[in-house]
Amino acid sequence: MDLPSLAVILQAALTPDTEQRKAAEESLKQLQYTPQHLVRLLQIIVDGGCDMAIRQFASIHFKNFVAKNWSPIDPDEQQKVLPTDKELVRQHILTYITQVPPLLRAQLGECLKTIIHADYPEQWPSLLQWVKHNLQGQQVYGALFVLRILSRKYEFKSDEERTPVYLIVEETFPYLLNIFSRLVQIVNPPLEIADLIKLICKIFWSSIYLEIPKQLFDPNVFNAWMVLFLTILERPVPVEGQPVDPDQRKVWGWWKVKKWTVHILNRLYTRFGDLKLQKPENKAFAQIFQKNYAGKILECHLNLLNVIRVGGYLPDRVINLILQYLSNSISKNSMYQLLQPQLDVVLFEIIFPLMCFNDNDQMLWKEDPHEYVRKGYDIIEDLYSPRTAAMDFVSELVRKRGKENLQKFIQFIVQIFRRYDEAPAEYRQYRQKDGALLAIGALCDKLKQTEPYKSELEPMLVQHVFPEFSSPAGHLRAKAAWVAGQYAHINFSDQNNFRKALHSVVSGLCDSELPVRVDSVFALRSFIEACKDLGEIRPILPRLLDEFFKLMNEVENEDLVFTLETIVDKFGEEMAPYALGLCQNLAAAFWKCIDSADADDDEVDDSGALAAVGCLRAISTILESVSRLPDYFLKIEPTLLPIMRRMLTSDGQEVYEEVLEIVSYQTFFAPTISLEMWSLWPLMMESLSEWAIDFFPNILVPLDNFISRSTAHFLTCKDPDYQQSLWHMLSSIMADKNMEDSDIEPAPKLIEVVFQNCKGQVDHWVEPYLTITLERLRRTEKPYLKCLLMKVIADALYYNAPLTLSVLHKLGVATEVFNLWFQMLQEVKKSGMKANFKREHDKKVCCLGLTSLLALPGDQLPVEAFARVFTATLDLLVAYKDQVAEAAKEEENADDDDMEGGFQTDDDEEDEDGSDRDMGVEAEDGDEADSLKLQKLAAQNLTHSDFLQASDPARFQSFMQALDFPHQALASGLAQHAEQRRIEIEKEKMEKAAAGTNATL
Repeated sequence: MDLPSLAVILQAALTPDTEQRKAAEESLKQLQYTPQHLVRLLQIIVDGGCDMAIRQFASIHFKNFVAKNWSPIDPDEQQKVLPTDKELVRQHILTYITQVPPLLRAQLGECLKTIIHADYPEQWPSLLQWVKHNLQGQQVYGALFVLRILSRKYEFKSDEERTPVYLIVEETFPYLLNIFSRLVQIVNPPLEIADLIKLICKIFWSSIYLEIPKQLFDPNVFNAWMVLFLTILERPVPVEGQPVDPDQRKVWGWWKVKKWTVHILNRLYTRFGDLKLQKPENKAFAQIFQKNYAGKILECHLNLLNVIRVGGYLPDRVINLILQYLSNSISKNSMYQLLQPQLDVVLFEIIFPLMCFNDNDQMLWKEDPHEYVRKGYDIIEDLYSPRTAAMDFVSELVRKRGKENLQKFIQFIVQIFRRYDEAPAEYRQYRQKDGALLAIGALCDKLKQTEPYKSELEPMLVQHVFPEFSSPAGHLRAKAAWVAGQYAHINFSDQNNFRKALHSVVSGLCDSELPVRVDSVFALRSFIEACKDLGEIRPILPRLLDEFFKLMNEVENEDLVFTLETIVDKFGEEMAPYALGLCQNLAAAFWKCIDSADADDDEVDDSGALAAVGCLRAISTILESVSRLPDYFLKIEPTLLPIMRRMLTSDGQEVYEEVLEIVSYQTFFAPTISLEMWSLWPLMMESLSEWAIDFFPNILVPLDNFISRSTAHFLTCKDPDYQQSLWHMLSSIMADKNMEDSDIEPAPKLIEVVFQNCKGQVDHWVEPYLTITLERLRRTEKPYLKCLLMKVIADALYYNAPLTLSVLHKLGVATEVFNLWFQMLQEVKKSGMKANFKREHDKKVCCLGLTSLLALPGDQLPVEAFARVFTATLDLLVAYKDQVAEAAKEEENADDDDMEGGFQTDDDEEDEDGSDRDMGVEAEDGDEADSLKLQKLAAQNLTHSDFLQASDPARFQSFMQALDFPHQALASGLAQHAEQRRIEIEKEKMEKAAAGTNATL
């Protein structure tokens, strides 16, 4: 297709006429893989005679196609761009990128980034020579633009992956330094020069981010670069041409140059100029940097800060970076000595004013309180904030140089407090008081530990913080709440002061100003954690929750949800009457967060996404708090079902783990699993097969609950056929040779669940499941997975020993399997500990399988095999009995906080699979029925009077006499223990039955 025809189609794709636009889009779709289509798009993008709207649309279409198709993620996927077209694009794009306006250059720059990341150096070895050639010619901007993308590819690479950057630096940095030097010497440079210097700074930054290239270890070369950076640092930014608008001013070219210069010098100082952090081979560089440059940079930084002291302008990011440099200088003696003469000026005339409430804060508070709240609690904003950097400087100063500075700084704060208290209300310096309160809050950890301040904290709060709860200045009411929260955990000598602070914070939830309400919620969390008498909060709990959810409707913030989680956790089952309402409110808040994200996919609000996750986490906390009240789960289920149904699809990838936890609670604690909950099974299976394999351990839990708690429905339902869908999923995963051993660990656990819970009802699945288990076992390397697969065989034996043995014989692997099993049971580590089947549950399952074999008649289990099985069972039961006793002993000595799971094994990586959980699979401490089952089975199979002696006394007697003495003693001792446990179990049953009868009466 010729260029005019393609331009007509692109024009039609912009028309408001729906049918015409769709037809054009379809034509573009058909053309996109045709030869030279990409080249024609490039020609249109660069064609100055073409309408700008068409050129822009072409550039976007070009960028999207390149991003998707230039280098497919799957290496086996067929290449959709012809090699000849790729070569033509590579030849032309470098020239075109300098010929188009900035709007189009940004799109082509993204394309170039994709191409360089995919093709350099292997498919595009000539690129570096093109850059080198054009650094010496007329296309300097294009060469710098490309070099910036090239260097950024290796910015975060280390070791071998970083190797290409050495050649890039070697080939280009001499020319780069020459260009940099010429640009810096230009008198009254135009703004275009700033763009060139900025690109050079970015190239330098990417090249030194992780490691100093060896070329820069040459003192003369490095000094030449440093002279230029210091020149830019010292040189005032041109006054002429600076934008008036604050947002435009901070991104103005010359301020950007200043920012990148400071950024680079900070990086050199903190990563490569610190002797303590350096590798031995780099210490010489660090010494030179400290001696020749660190002090000069500090001097320049202090001069820059002096600009804002006298009312001048510095961008927030520049201030933030300079203060970071100062903070890093505090711990170094030589640098601190240089800082000391000006420290008071810096601390009291620069740092402290930055901590105070200012005009910008006031404007944002008044005009957009939601944005004020967002900025105040945004971690990313903190990274660039002068105020945060100022707080960090003060904290570092009192931490590292506290002896000479803490008292001085606190006296300064006390003077502010005193002047504020003595001044008439209309003359009070509210903003200074705000800064003083921020300082006190920021230093809370230091003040809580240091006398005499530690003893004065409560009087300080009463005298200087509590009065501001009723301040006419909203920002002081908010700051009072925040500071009170910082000190909520101190030991109040007068509990009335704690109560006063608590009730003031609660009152703040109803404040007329949104930021005050938000800060009050965050402070409330600390007070609830610190509260020793919940009776203080209990009467106001309904009101508190009501105000809390009003605020959640106004603000999307995960920290709000943290407070709710703290309340629920603190009150536990007392939250039951509010559980349904809480879940309904949280569900509504969750949908609001999701809807706002869906409304603007291009600018997804991270705070909203985090708040959505927080809502789901809070719902899980509520479900846990009512876990002993199963009927509540049925009431809550309709509220949560829509969330579970949608978020178990690909729509919920960002919150999948949290949703699965909710599904796990609902399927484990509800009295029954409803058909509506069963409708989630196909969604999880579909996600697991398509994209959710990383969540397999999380999906395992609800699947186990479905099978074990609603077994009849699992077995009888044919539409959908749950047994078939489970087989399809498990057989696919177990047979996948590309999946690592660790990725498939949940699969054998699910097979175990089927055999354990469906006894006598899934005979037709024994052979298929054993077949895929044995196939995977043959190529498994990881010991933990071998144990899991062997436990499937043990479970199959427990399910039906004759059937399982016949399948193993049919497959010709019976001898091989049992030899491997007994070998694994006997294997020990260097420490003498067992190498396999280390957890209680592992031993239980092996015992169940082996003791099932003992029940077989003599013609199915020869004497030799019987002997191996019997002795292995004895050893296992003794090990299990000892392990249970040891665990019980440890539990007696453990704190309540350490009693969440079952028996904890050593720290081998094979054991760290999280499989012993409170809900679902293999719960060590919750599966009483399984434990009792084992005890009974042991008793039945090892007490000859009840078992073998009755069925085949001669065989049993002959075998017992053939045992060595230690195993005879073991058998006798275990038989006695089994009989004792059987009596205890029966007694416990009778006691429970009697207790139930009394409760009914």
